[in-house]
Amino acid sequence: MGILIKGQWVDQWYQATADGEFVRETAKLRHWITPDGSAGPTGSSGFTAESGRYHLYVSLACPWAHRTLIFRQLKQLQNHITVSVVATDMLADGWTFDKANGSTGDHLYDKTFLYQLYTHNIADYSGRVTVPVLWDKKQQCIVNNESAEIIRMFNHAFNAITGNKDDYYPERLRASIDDINETIYENINNGVYRAGFASTQAAYDQAYHKLFTTLDSLESLLARRRYLLGGQITEADWRLFTTLIRFDSVYHGHFKCNRQRLEDFPHLANYLRELYQLPGIASTVNFDHIKRHYYYSHQMINPSRIIPQGPDIDYQQPHNRGATKLPG
Repeated sequence: MGILIKGQWVDQWYQATADGEFVRETAKLRHWITPDGSAGPTGSSGFTAESGRYHLYVSLACPWAHRTLIFRQLKQLQNHITVSVVATDMLADGWTFDKANGSTGDHLYDKTFLYQLYTHNIADYSGRVTVPVLWDKKQQCIVNNESAEIIRMFNHAFNAITGNKDDYYPERLRASIDDINETIYENINNGVYRAGFASTQAAYDQAYHKLFTTLDSLESLLARRRYLLGGQITEADWRLFTTLIRFDSVYHGHFKCNRQRLEDFPHLANYLRELYQLPGIASTVNFDHIKRHYYYSHQMINPSRIIPQGPDIDYQQPHNRGATKLPG
């Protein structure tokens, strides 16, 4: 893992706070694709939704990038937005396009390293080089590298092109979605990283307890509801899904989130299976990439770089979410 400083690559790990807490850098490139090219919700520059114009750079291991692949699938954007996949390992050169290590290669520019795409966009860029990256082929620039915003563009901007009007961020539920997203991000999505990358016992303990307190709360909620906000799948469910599907394979052991497995939560485990079994979703999950990336790339946590064989979990096993007739 590294960082660009005025366009120069430096192999540098994340800097923890004085009390050992992991802090994630905020995404910096925040333009929007809109149906007509008007300015996005944040007032940033607008890019017009067009078939074939945009390209998505992702890692199959990364939960943030995984969100965008799911929305590309749900919103039937596969024939409209092309994809390049980076290699599994993220070492001294950051994300690479090493085809011998699981990458498709860079389909647009045949670059070797993802950071070269960032400097292609801004020659003297400073900041972390992260996935996902949404790229505009026409203007040859990065539109956005914030997954939470990319999935909202996919949710709405291309509806007239695809004819798919499924809405995972409906107006009537937006306040509730935003509220639960904030809790899930802080305590679960980023919470597993705060536990795994903590450099003091106190920082780890705090993240660990917030994580499992929130998982306990969601277990109780899903005993009463089919999905997080009731009877309709929303953006919040998919943002949670990408962490849950990685939990037993990597976060439980590698990040020391080991009070119990996700499989030991009856409602969360069946909820996860229901989402996984929805059409097209399983094809976005690659456990080989997930396990290889975490256990091999984070040598400070796993010095031996031994990649565990298990766990052996059948996510296609029948779930009971439909049979229980949970209320909305």
